[in-house]
Amino acid sequence: MPKLANSTESTRLWAALPDNLATLLRPEIPSLATQILTEIQRQIPEYARPLDQHYVHAIRRGIEEALTRFVDRIADPSTPLRRCAEVHRALGKAEMREGRSLDSLQAAYRIGARLAWRRVAGIGERIRLAPRTTLLLGEAIFAHIDELTALSVEGYAAAQARAAGTLARRRRRLLELLVSEPQPAQRTIEESAVTAQWRVPRQVTVAALEQYDETHSRTGTPLSRWNALVDLECVEPHVLLPSDHGEPDEIDWETELAGWRVVVGSPVALDQAGKSLRWCRRMMGLIRSGVWPDQHINRCHEDLSSILLLQDEHLIRELARQRLAPLNGLRPKQRTRLAATLLSWLQTRGGAPEIAQRLRVHPQTVRYRLRQLEELFGEALHDPESRFDMEIVLRASNMLSGDTADWLAD
Repeated sequence: MPKLANSTESTRLWAALPDNLATLLRPEIPSLATQILTEIQRQIPEYARPLDQHYVHAIRRGIEEALTRFVDRIADPSTPLRRCAEVHRALGKAEMREGRSLDSLQAAYRIGARLAWRRVAGIGERIRLAPRTTLLLGEAIFAHIDELTALSVEGYAAAQARAAGTLARRRRRLLELLVSEPQPAQRTIEESAVTAQWRVPRQVTVAALEQYDETHSRTGTPLSRWNALVDLECVEPHVLLPSDHGEPDEIDWETELAGWRVVVGSPVALDQAGKSLRWCRRMMGLIRSGVWPDQHINRCHEDLSSILLLQDEHLIRELARQRLAPLNGLRPKQRTRLAATLLSWLQTRGGAPEIAQRLRVHPQTVRYRLRQLEELFGEALHDPESRFDMEIVLRASNMLSGDTADWLAD
């Protein structure tokens, strides 16, 4: 007699089947499992591994679990699928580890469903099963296969996510090695690159990053098309990408890293990656403090001399106190005007008309200021080393504060 239908949708189909079918179908499981395995191996070369008994056993176990749970559900629709679910999730994970898509496994499920239906239909014909019951059996077979397929997809996705997480961790570790100073031995880098599935280039481009707009969201890894190594989670986010042929012209940094401020270095040898990143981070610091104009996508190599000049603010201030000491006794406004005139003279070594044009004052004013400077600095204005130091501190003070008077007043 048919069993009472269970209230849950997943057991309704099995509840409509007669109990005695389980008794009739259970003896068929061993031979049907062998038939399905043979046909799967015949039609799908990936599963024909006569020397890999562990692999063959895993497939056979999946088939036997599928058939056994199907018959168990006919006997009792509430039979849990826990063990069967574990087996078929494992099959999905195995496909992922083998580096295949799910196409072969899904084809195997279809082969199994077709052969099972043929066997069940033959039994139904032999015992004169009611047509409606035969149709329900067919529907149950394919519903069961759909559930098993879904479990394999679930296992495949879980393995995929885990592999992606493992690979991401390995790539972050490789990135950490590449930008460290000093860089570890080449062998260490090569071994780390192998586990990270990353080909070691001769040249790389690095960039320092800082998020300024968290409303932008993206999926996937930025710059993945260029096989970049990326770490957006550390205290100072950064990226490194192969650049054997220079930085790819087609990179759209604003699109790839929307919402991030970027300071990009020029292509450098692999062992110089850490130094390049240090320069980029220094420029990022200058942008953050307002000293450097922010373009969102900034090119570190466009003004390396200024970055070099601003490496140590305290050192520059000390040099200013030494070389510009003659300006100390002046009023702040006078000090500022003479410092600007001195810098223009040092940069151009031109006459009063040229300096006046740069400063937008009258040439006679420049001549007066130059005489004052001569009186204040004397022979230092004719000493190349002193002039070099003066120009350094005047340039740096203009960039950092805009007014040399502020520095000398400290």
